Formats: sequence, C-alpha cells, structure tokens
Amino acid sequence: MELSCSRTVESHEKGNGSSPFEVQMCQSILPCHANHQGELSAGQLLKWMDTIACLAAERHAGMACVTVSMDDIQFEETVRAFNTSMEVGINVNVQEVLSGEMKRVCVAFSTFVAKPKGTQKVSLRPLDHETVEDMLEHSLASERRRLRLHNEQAFKNLMKDYYNLQDKGLYNKKAQAPTVSTEVTRVESIELVLPPHANHHGNTFGGQIMAWMENVATTYCAFHLVLSVCSSRLCGHYVSLGAVDMFRFRGPSTIGDRLVFKAMVNNAFQTCVEVGVRVEAYNCEEWNKGKPRHINSASMIYYMPDSSGQKQTFPDVSYTTSDGERRFLGAIVRKRIRMARKHILYSRDEGPISVPWDKNNQVYLGYNNIAALTVLAGKQGWEDSNFHDKVGVFVHEEAERLFLRVDMEVKTTAFHAFSLLADLCLRPHWDKNYLSCEEVEKADEEERIYHVKCVTVNGSKNRDFVFLLSKRQPCKDGEPYVIALRSITVASIPPEDDCIRSEAKCAGFLVHQSSFSTCQVSYYNQVTSGVLPYIEGNLAGWSKSMEETAMACISFLERDVLTTQF
Repeated sequence: MELSCSRTVESHEKGNGSSPFEVQMCQSILPCHANHQGELSAGQLLKWMDTIACLAAERHAGMACVTVSMDDIQFEETVRAFNTSMEVGINVNVQEVLSGEMKRVCVAFSTFVAKPKGTQKVSLRPLDHETVEDMLEHSLASERRRLRLHNEQAFKNLMKDYYNLQDKGLYNKKAQAPTVSTEVTRVESIELVLPPHANHHGNTFGGQIMAWMENVATTYCAFHLVLSVCSSRLCGHYVSLGAVDMFRFRGPSTIGDRLVFKAMVNNAFQTCVEVGVRVEAYNCEEWNKGKPRHINSASMIYYMPDSSGQKQTFPDVSYTTSDGERRFLGAIVRKRIRMARKHILYSRDEGPISVPWDKNNQVYLGYNNIAALTVLAGKQGWEDSNFHDKVGVFVHEEAERLFLRVDMEVKTTAFHAFSLLADLCLRPHWDKNYLSCEEVEKADEEERIYHVKCVTVNGSKNRDFVFLLSKRQPCKDGEPYVIALRSITVASIPPEDDCIRSEAKCAGFLVHQSSFSTCQVSYYNQVTSGVLPYIEGNLAGWSKSMEETAMACISFLERDVLTTQF
C-alpha cells in the first residue's frame, strides 16, 4: 500500500490585503521510514512535523526560528502570533493513493520564537483575523498559551496535593500483584551529532532529537515493561506511541555533541504507560569533565493494542527510591493536567440537555432525576485529586465525559444537612458562584423548580440555570437522603439578554448518616460546558475554589439554628 503523509500549516494575513497562503509538505512512506512492524515510525513522523512547523514559523517571522516546545501531540492549521512567540498547528493526514481516502493520524501544536542576533527578544507582527474560524483558532491558541504559562505552578501545587494524598494512605506504592519496579526500566542511549543531523542553522534538528527520544522510550523502557507482563501471558504485543506531553527544548546542541538519552517508565495507568525521557548534551570539554547540559525533556504516553486494535492492560508499577516516587506522583499530576486541558480546550456544545417541564409528566421526570444521580454516585474508578480533614475532591473520566465528586464530613445530623441543602434558595449563603436563586414553582413537597443566576467567569456574561430539584428521604436505615438537580425548559422563564443560559445534566447531593451527630455529604456533577468554567481552575490545579466552597458549605451546615421549615 502506497501512502502519503502531508502536513498543512496556513497563516492568514489579511491586514495587507494578501491572500491566505499555506506551507505544505508531502512525503511518501518508504521502507526506510517504517518500524519493525512495517508501520510509519513515530520518530520519522516527528522529524517531518518539526521541519514543516519550522518552515511555517520562519515564513511568518521572516527570519530564523527555534522551537521552544511542542504540546498536545495526539497520535490545525494556522499560525497564531503573540508578542514574541508564535504557535504553529500541525495536522498529519495519511492518504491511500488508490482510494484517495484521507485519515488524520496526528495533531500537534509547536511554539516558536524568532532567533535573535543579540540578547533581545524579537517582536513578531500580529495577525489579522477576519473570519469567525480565524478568531476561534486564535482564541484557542491564547487559551493553550495561558495553560502553558500556568503549567509550572499548577504542577507544583498538584504535586503537593498528591504527596498529601500519599501521606494519608490514599496513594500507596505497594500496588497489587503483578507489579513491576520502575527502576528496572531505566536505560540510557548515546548518539553522536553528525552533519546530517543538523539543520540549516547549524543546530541539531529538533525533530531528530525527538526521533531519538521516541526510539529509546519505545525500544527499551516501554517494551521492557510489556515483556514483563506478556511473558507470563504467553502472548506478544507491541507498544504504540499515543501522545507526547510537556516536550520542552531547554537549549541547543550542535555538530559534534554527544547526546545522552535517559529514559524510564514513570507510571502505568490501566491501558497506558508514561515514559519520561531526559536528554543531556556534552561537547568534548564537557564530556571530559562529566558536566552535561540538560537540553530536552518529555513524557511519552504509550498504549498496547492487540490484533483487533483494543487497548490492553498494563501491569501495575511500584518504586523503590525517592526519585522513583517523584516520577510516580509526577506522572499522576501530568495525567490530571492532560485531562483538564482536554476538557477545557476541546469541550463541545452537548446540544440540548434540558427537558421540557410538564406538570402531567412530573412523576416520570422526578424519577429520572433521582435515578440519574444514583447511577452517577455508583460509578467506580474515582480518582483522588485532593483531600484534607473535612473535604475530599475526586474526578472520574469515562469516554468523553467528566464527572466530579466532593465529599464533606459534617458535624450535624443527616436530616439537618438534607433540610438545608434541599432549599436551593439558601445556597447563595455559602456558594459564592450563586448570585441569586428564585423558586419558580412548587410542584409538590418533593419537586420544585428554581431559577438560578451565577457569577460571570472569564469576562463573559453572567450565567443562569433553570433547575428541577427532586428530593427523597431514605426508605430504610442505611440509605442516603437524595437531592437531585437537572436542567429543564420552562416557558415562563425564557433566556435573558444579560445572561448566558446554561444547562446541567446531572448534579446533586447524597447525605449519609455517619453517627448520631455526624454525616457525610457528597456532591456530584456530570460536567457540562455550562458548568466547566466554574471548575476548570480546580481541574488544572491553579485554583482551590471547590475546596473553599465545600468548607463554606460545611460551616453553613454546622450552624445551630435551622433556618428553613419543611
């Protein structure tokens, strides 16, 4: 089968009246580009991607450019210019010559800066955006840049959280058998930079370095981990590179440098494994003195498909050193940041979520409301994201859906907490996101309709929701009190011009009696695009607003005076 691989990078410059242009490369996949399985080598693909992205960046800047990072590599097409850096989007499509069918195999975003002649950064000319699509692409690029700038501090914050989780016994290095020690996957590889490995600026091709990194990670670390489990199963599966995360070019290397690649499995997550790769460069003098330059780092995510393409399960891993512990927890944090970035950047409009309110269909709507929350609460595989004495925050991802859970330990009776939480008009007293809440209709003692207005986020308008609240008391001991919320459509509450009408699919509280005077309150939410702006800071690690709101809820529930009647 003959294939062609093309990457298209377009830069729209309409301020001067010029027509849009594109930089495009087309490559035929030859045997020398394939791996041992006859497939296009991921390393070769990374070489081509770096080359075409660099050419696109230089076309816009009008001078030599260097890569600083490559983010969101997933195995479109516009240059987005900021003040001193630019983002180049890369699409990789494979086309079968006979059928002409095109299939996207990779998307990535590279960040470039113009190569200065002195020490001053080079300012780039801005791009004009006349179409809605141009504005959307630039907005997404700005959001990706904002997330990158937050990454370092967010990573530090989340690492503290996960060390705290481990101290409380919520993350234990003694995984269930079979386990593989990450220490046995540690390997090194050395490459000598020769003239064919250097670009037109005299520096080592960024793509060549990426190819070498992919080779050492695939051939040694991930493959070693696979062999450890496959040998016991008497089967053989090869690993495939699924994504590259946090790829950073920290410094250049030149012809004659010795590049030392250090790779090691950091952690395994069910159907994927993270391999960390560090690149150190030595010139002749540095090689003699043993003083390296750290020039690159990346985390590579692998999966193990079977013959039908289904992802296989990796073995659990453990660690035996403090460095192994740091890598183990760091992989968990990076996975959390990847999850947050995916949902923040690529959340889509789910379409209509609200159901029309019909008094005659009240029993059915109330039942579905309660049942949806009960099913959500019963999901398995919740991951701890933060925890302290009174509040625990958990996330769960299922396909393209994200679920949130907040557990609160409250020193009051379950009925008292239920009574206060079931009156949504009281929520503005403890939830700072609620501006106001008005009861629109009291269908009966168990179903009520509320109109909620919430604060503005990210400089947009205020948001409002129309909720059906369904509450149920337990039928027998051991069952929880249930308060379920979902969005509905009510003709008497049309969308308002000064608010963005938003929707929630499933949310609410379960209240369990822990002892005579204490209870556990668990809040659940199936995250929608309307809810996401209020929790994205927590997901990405730069905010503690959910924990702060939970503590305010606990303080409110622990007050002595019951302020509502039922």
